[in-house]
Amino acid sequence: MAKPIQLKDHLSDARTVQRRVVLAAVFMLALVAGLVARMYYLQVVQYEYHSTLSENNRVHVQPVPPPRGRIYDRNGIVLAENRPSFSLNITRERVTDLDTTFALLQSLLELSDEDVERSQRRLTQTRRRPFESVPVVFELSDEQIARIAVNQFRLPGVEVQASFVRHYPFAEHFAHAVGYVGRINEQEMARIDQVAYAGTHYIGKTGIERYYEDWLHGTVGYEEVETNARGRVLRVLKRIDPEPGRDLTLHLDSRLQAVAEHALGNRRGAVIAIEPETGGVLAYVSQPGFNPNLFVTGISYADYGALRDSLDQPLFNRVVRGLYPPGSTIKQMVALAGLDTGVVTRTSRVFDPGFYQLPNHSHKYRNWNRSGDGWVDMHLAIVRSNDTYFYDLAHKLGIDRLHDYMTRFGIGTRVSLDMHEEAAGLMPSREWKRNARRQPWYPGETLIAGIGQGYMLATPLQLAHSTALIANRGVWKRPRLLLHAEGMAPDESETPDNVHLRNDGDWDFIIAAMEAVMHGERGTARSAAQNAPYRMAGKTGTAQVVAIAQGEKYDSAALQERHRDHALFVGFAPVDDPKIAVAVMVENGESGGRVAAPVARQLFDAWLLPDQEPMSFTAETSQ
Repeated sequence: MAKPIQLKDHLSDARTVQRRVVLAAVFMLALVAGLVARMYYLQVVQYEYHSTLSENNRVHVQPVPPPRGRIYDRNGIVLAENRPSFSLNITRERVTDLDTTFALLQSLLELSDEDVERSQRRLTQTRRRPFESVPVVFELSDEQIARIAVNQFRLPGVEVQASFVRHYPFAEHFAHAVGYVGRINEQEMARIDQVAYAGTHYIGKTGIERYYEDWLHGTVGYEEVETNARGRVLRVLKRIDPEPGRDLTLHLDSRLQAVAEHALGNRRGAVIAIEPETGGVLAYVSQPGFNPNLFVTGISYADYGALRDSLDQPLFNRVVRGLYPPGSTIKQMVALAGLDTGVVTRTSRVFDPGFYQLPNHSHKYRNWNRSGDGWVDMHLAIVRSNDTYFYDLAHKLGIDRLHDYMTRFGIGTRVSLDMHEEAAGLMPSREWKRNARRQPWYPGETLIAGIGQGYMLATPLQLAHSTALIANRGVWKRPRLLLHAEGMAPDESETPDNVHLRNDGDWDFIIAAMEAVMHGERGTARSAAQNAPYRMAGKTGTAQVVAIAQGEKYDSAALQERHRDHALFVGFAPVDDPKIAVAVMVENGESGGRVAAPVARQLFDAWLLPDQEPMSFTAETSQ
C-alpha cells in the first residue's frame, strides 16, 4: 500500500509566518523609533525655531499708508482731497489659482476684458512685501461688494478693503496747476524709498502733486496683526499710526480762476495771473483741460486715446510748456535795453514808411501798419507797437546786448520756483545758433528778434513774470504756486539778481508808455480799458504761426484756423500800486488788442473791484 503524499508542510509555513511577523514588528518599531526621534528633534531640539516660525505665520506686520495731504486755494477751498472708497485687494500668496480667480471675479463683478487685463497688470507689476495685498479693482459698488461677500469662500486671498483715493473736486479746472497722482510705475519704484512708500500705491505725477510729493506723502505707519490659517485678520496686536502728509495752501484763487476760464471761453490758450509783490500765481489756466480723476486709479485705453489724439492737446500744459514767439509783448524790454545801454534816448526818432531796410540791402522788413506811422519816438513806438522803430533799435543794440538784457528779464530761462514742468524757452544768441544750426548769426535775424519773432520762444509764464518784473521796477519775485504748508514756505535761495538800470526814471517812462497803450488815443488796447475806474499798463502782441512771403499781405480768410496768428497780451494794474500782472495767449486769436486784452481786463476787474459779482466752479461729487 502506497505512502500518502503530504500536500502542505504546516511546520514550515508556521516558521515562515513567524519570521515575517518578527521582521514586520522590527520594521514598525524602527519606524516608531524614527518618528519619536523626529518628534523629539522638532519639539525639543528645534523648539525655539519652530515656535518663532509659527508665531510669524500667525502674526504679521502690515504697513499702514499715511493719508495724503490736502491742497487748498488761498480762500480755503479744497482743490485735492482724499475720498473713501472700497477696493478689491488680492494677496498673491493666498491665491491658489490666479487665472481661475480672475475668471470668477470677471463673472461676479461684470468686468470687461480690458478691466481684467488692467487688474492683472496691477497685480504683477506692483512691487510689495510678502503677504501684502494689492488693490486691483477700485470704486466697488454696494452690489459688487455684496457679491464678493456671498462668494468669499470661493475666493481665497481676495478681500474688500476700505481706503482713501485721491479726488479732485473741480476736475479739469485746476488739472494743469495742481496735477494728479497715479499708480507707482517701475521707474518710480526704482528711485523711491521702499520703506517710506510701503503700502502706498500712488505718487504725484504732475503739477503741485509731483513737486511737493515729499511733503504731501507723509510717513508710513505699521500694525502687528494676528491672522488665522486663511490669512484673515483676527485682531490688531500693536499699531504705530502713520503721520499724515502736509496740507498745502496755494496762492491760486478759485474765483479768479473761474473768471479767467470764462473770459477765455472755448478758445485754446493760456492765462496766468501773478501777484507782483510776492510772485504768487493767482490764476493758472491752460485750455482745454482734462479730468485728472481719470488718472488716479488707472485711465482706460479709450479715454487716454481720446485725450492723446485730440488736435486740441488737452494734456499739454500751455502755461509752462507752451513755447510761442512772444511778438510785440517784449518791446518794452527791448526799449529798456536801448535806454540803459545808451544806444537811444527817450526822444530818439525813426521815420517809418511802413517798412525797414538794412543799409545796402533790398529786403524790406515790414511794419504791421503797411502805410507807416511817419516819425516815431520811443513812447509812440510802444503805444503803436511800431515794428519799424524796434527793427532799428534791435539793429543798434546787436544780438549780444539784446540777448543779455532779455535774459535778465527771464526770457529763455526757467523762472518759476515750484513748477517742475516749466520749459526754458529760447533766447537766441550767436553761440546758440552756431551750436544748434552750425551757421553764423545774420543781421536780419537780430531785427526779427527785436520784435519777438524768429527763433525766440517764451512761455506764457515767462511773459507774466517779465511783466511783473517791470511792475516791480526790476525786483525779482520768482513765480510760485505754494502759499504755505503748515508754517513752511518755498525755498527762495536761488532768486536771480534784480534788474538794475543806470537811470531808475526809465522804469517810469516805460510804464507810462504801457499805460498809454491802454488809455491813450492811439493805444493798441484802448478799447479793452474803456470806462475802467483804475489805470492799467499793458502791451499787445501778435505772433506769426506761418511765414508770409515778401510782398504778400496777411489774409486771415485764406489761412486755416490753426495757421492764423496767435494773440497775446501782457499787463498789470493798477499802475500806481500793482496788485496783479497778467499774461494772455490765445492760439490763432489773431489780434492781441481785440481778443487777448479783453480777457486780461476781466481779470483786472475781478481782482481789483470788490463789488464785482464773484464767479465760482461747481465741485464734482463723483468721478
